Formats: sequence, C-alpha cells, structure tokens
Amino acid sequence: MDTYFSHEVTKERALLVGISSAPELTRSVVEEYLNELEFLADTAGAEVVSHVIQERKQKDPSWFLGSGKVGEIEHIVKGGLIDIVIFDDDLSPVQARNLERAFGCKVLDRTELILQIFALRAKSSQAKMQVELAQLEYLLPRLTRLWTHLSKQKGGIGTKGPGETQIETDRRLVRKRISFLKRKLRGVALQHATQSKERGKIPRVALVGYTNAGKSTLMNRLCPDAGAYAEDRLFATLDTKTRRLELKINKVVLLSDTVGFIRKLPHRLVESFRSTLDEVLQADFLLHVIDTSHEGFEEQMRIVVETLQEIGVDHENIINVFNKIDAVEDKETLRPLRQKYPEALFVSAKRGINLNALREAIGDYVARDYRLRTLRTHISNYKLIGYLYEHTEVLDKKYVDEDVVLEYRAHYKNLKQIDARITAAEKESSHVA
Repeated sequence: MDTYFSHEVTKERALLVGISSAPELTRSVVEEYLNELEFLADTAGAEVVSHVIQERKQKDPSWFLGSGKVGEIEHIVKGGLIDIVIFDDDLSPVQARNLERAFGCKVLDRTELILQIFALRAKSSQAKMQVELAQLEYLLPRLTRLWTHLSKQKGGIGTKGPGETQIETDRRLVRKRISFLKRKLRGVALQHATQSKERGKIPRVALVGYTNAGKSTLMNRLCPDAGAYAEDRLFATLDTKTRRLELKINKVVLLSDTVGFIRKLPHRLVESFRSTLDEVLQADFLLHVIDTSHEGFEEQMRIVVETLQEIGVDHENIINVFNKIDAVEDKETLRPLRQKYPEALFVSAKRGINLNALREAIGDYVARDYRLRTLRTHISNYKLIGYLYEHTEVLDKKYVDEDVVLEYRAHYKNLKQIDARITAAEKESSHVA
C-alpha cells in the first residue's frame, strides 16, 4: 500500500497553555477555559496534543511562565511532538519573542488565534476589511518579531541600520494601510446607516449570544429563506444577515443574525466590527440565544451581557431564549431554570421545539410599541383608506353617514409618516371640496 501520496492536509500539532492563579482563577476553571481554547484551535485547523497549566500568582514580565515551566515545554516541543504553542492569555511582544526563541516553534496567544479564525471565516468584503484592520493593529507593536533574521548578522558598525530601516518602512506601510481601511469602513458604515434609515420604520430584532449558541440555526428556522450559515464551529459566520420575519397580518419585523461573542473577545475586533454590531445597537429589542446544554452557560450569559454593555447597549429590551433544550441530558435541571427566568423561552432550533411560542413572544414584544389610533374620513377618500390598510393594522371599520371610521394600530416609528399622509389627504380633500 502506497502511503507517500496522501492528499490529506497535515494538521499542526498544538500545545495549549494556561495559568491558574487561585483563588481568583482555580485550576478547574482554567481547564474549562483550555477546553474552549481547544475548540478554537480545532476551528483554526490545529490538532491539540496536550494542555499545560501552571499555578502561578503573577505572570513573568519576560516569559509569562516561570523558567521551570518554560524549560518543560521546551523539552516537549523539541521532542518533535509539537508544532505550535497556544496561550490562553494575551502575550506581550517581548514575551512572545522570548518564548518563540526558547521553544523554536510558533507561539500564538488567544487574541492572535481568534484573529486567525476570523480571517478564515470572513467572506464579505466588509468582514475581510474589518478582520484585516484588527490584525494590522495587533501586528503593529509586534513587527520586530518578523525580523528575527537580523539576529544572524554579526555585530559591528552599520549592522543595525538596515534592520531599523526595514522595520520603520514596514510600520509606515502598516499605518498607511490601517488609515486606508478605516476610511473605507467609515464609508461602509455611512452607506449602512443610509440603508438602515430606509428600513428604520420596521421593527428590528437582533439575535445575540455566545458563539455556537445556535443563532444561525434559529434564524433559518424562523426565516426559512434566510440561508444563514450554520455549523458546529465557533464563529461559523461573521457577516450580519437581515431577513423579514412575518408574524401576523400587517406585522413584520426585520430579524438580524450577528457575530457571536466569546470570553476575552479582542477589543480590536469589537472596534473593527463596530459597523456590524450597529445592528444590535439599532434593534428595538434583542433575542439573547443561550446554549442550555453547555455546562458554563451562565458564565456565557454574563459575558454576552458585559460585551453588550461594552458596545453601548444599555436598555433591558432583551428576551432570553434558552436553546438546545433537546441536548440537555438531565431535563430536571430545566425546572429551576424556568423558575429563575420566568419570562424566558425554552426552545430547540434544531428540532423546532417551541418556536411558535417564540414567534408569539416576539409578536407580543413588538405589540408594546404599537399605538391605537382612530380616523374619521369621507368615504370617497379611498386613497387614504387604502394607504391605512396597507401600512397599518386596521382593527375595526364603521360607517357613519357619509364617513368611515377606522380604528387602526401602527408602530410608533411609522406614526409621523402616517400623520403626515393623513394631514396631506385632508388638505387635498378640503381643497377639492
């Protein structure tokens, strides 16, 4: 059997590293964090071989780890089992450079890994620009790591100049590219704001949640034509999709699927994806999708709430949607959860459980923003009557003499336009008379 012509892509073998600083950060918590980091590494295409945890109160400013643990990892790497070492925390440029020299292999921190995943997942031109901007801003203070070939030069006069010149040239190019991307993204944001203004009269709902909570699957269930990409991977999709969700007659909302949040989501990504996250800021209310089957779902809930606060969401118009109830092994655990969150919905997007109840809850929530109005107009004013039937929910119609009395309900966002149309129609009617 010939084994020399395999078409399989060899995965990089990764070693994950975390620090336990009990009592603030216990070993069991760090192990849970490394499990999530393993999921991230798998999403990026690496094969995790092992985890290493050091119990240490403070991080070493030069090495992050203690010298003994650095030596231990160096021995493992040089044994030929490891291609890349990934840290669950952010490394300073000095720490990353020292560790790469010691291990003799690639060293990534959590932020760099997440940026790599975002780069792999970005599909639209906007998402690609946002990811590139975040990567370049991360790279700028770390450019010296790219020029390790200079260490091969011998000392002496004139040996530092070319290296410094190259680094400064590279920094200028990076800064120029950053400025260009920021200008482009501002233009995209302006265009996005114009489009949002046009559809601003329709109630807007945004799906938010921890990554891999099932937001895209839920959107596909609620809006069959959504076509949102859903996969059992972190950050399966980065591009916001917005679709119309029909609730009742004359009741439509715009439902948007947004990028998932995660623990220690790099601030650069939050800033770069600001225009994408505007869907969350402009939404009338949010559906917070929660992976009920995950052991740490309550911490994930807290992280989502904190991230929402970071981007400026300060209202309480949020419906908790506990998803994946079909994957919960012990169904009895749902009972206290229902008692703790009596207003929440418990669903399974995958199996379509309780989705009608969710639609009704969305409709009830939207109804809070509807206002009842009554209009009496001449029966011949058929254009205005037709307009109200098209743009509002007419609840009752009565005839009084030669007039018609309409009782209708309209979203508060549309009242200004409706009132203007009524005023213009009445002026036109009186002018004709």
